[in-house]
Amino acid sequence: MTSGKKLWIMVAGPYTSGAKDGDGLAANLAAMNEAALAVWKRGHVPVIGVNMALPMIGVAGDGEFEAIMMPLSLALAERCDAVLRIGGPSQGADREVELIRKKGGAVYRNAEEIPALSKPHPSTSSG
Repeated sequence: MTSGKKLWIMVAGPYTSGAKDGDGLAANLAAMNEAALAVWKRGHVPVIGVNMALPMIGVAGDGEFEAIMMPLSLALAERCDAVLRIGGPSQGADREVELIRKKGGAVYRNAEEIPALSKPHPSTSSG
C-alpha cells in the first residue's frame, strides 16, 4: 500500500444504457455501488452521480430526469480528483470521464489500479 491523499473518485458506468427495464437499471446501479465499495476499501471517497440524482428525480418527477441526471452528475465530476470507469457503453459515463481527464484527473479502469492508502477506512479493512 502507498500513503497519500484521500481522493474523491467518481464511479462512472452505464445506468440507462443497456437497461431494458427496471431490473436492468437496478443491476447497473448495483454494479456502480459495488465499484464504489471497492473505492472505499482502498481508502478513498466514492461518488456516484446517479445516487445523488435519483432521490431528486423522485421528488421532481420522471419528467425532470434529463434536466437533473447529467447536469448533476457532471457538476459532481467537476469536483472529483479521478474517475473509475466501469461497465459497457454509456455516453453519460464517457462525458464524466472526459471532463475529469480534461482537468488532469486520473482515469482508472478497475479498482486495483487505484492507489490504496496506507490507512484505509477502519470499518472495511480486512484483517
